[in-house]
Amino acid sequence: MFRALPAAQRRAARAHLRAGGVLAYATESCFGLGCLPGNARGLRTILRLKGRPNHKGMIVVGRRFADLRRLVRPVDAAGQARLMARWPGPTTFLLPADRRVLPLLRGRHRTLAVRVSAHRGVAMLTRDLGPLVSTSANFAGKVSLKNAAACRRTFGQEVMVLPGRTGRARRPSAIIDFASGRVLR
Repeated sequence: MFRALPAAQRRAARAHLRAGGVLAYATESCFGLGCLPGNARGLRTILRLKGRPNHKGMIVVGRRFADLRRLVRPVDAAGQARLMARWPGPTTFLLPADRRVLPLLRGRHRTLAVRVSAHRGVAMLTRDLGPLVSTSANFAGKVSLKNAAACRRTFGQEVMVLPGRTGRARRPSAIIDFASGRVLR
């Protein structure tokens, strides 16, 4: 069962994110690390915690496409229909990034990876806190963490670990280049 964060925890998480903090939270297949997509401090912290190269870019999740629109270039009605055919769900699309998107978020790419999650916990979290970065909670190249206790052991006080259960997905989301339709993962 998924419950919204209690008001006090929601306020604490919001303040933590605004200060450049990082959250660990349950997603479809594993726990994810997240921060505000426009917060360079949070993005640098995630890259450091994971040992992830900054040229790779990260995914941003939202409750609905409208929440992600400011991060990407406009998508016409036909394109939106293509997105909605797969969302909400475990599909990440690479869309042309808005020029204001931080290079730390998009990496060396001109696109940004975005997803509207079907995971009820992620949907509730992004409803309360807005769009979040979503990258697997692990060290780069290692097994993704599956629960809050493992996140606490691994990252200690460096992240705010939120309660939650992962979904049943065994694999990470598919990644599709929106322009070409090519499946990258």
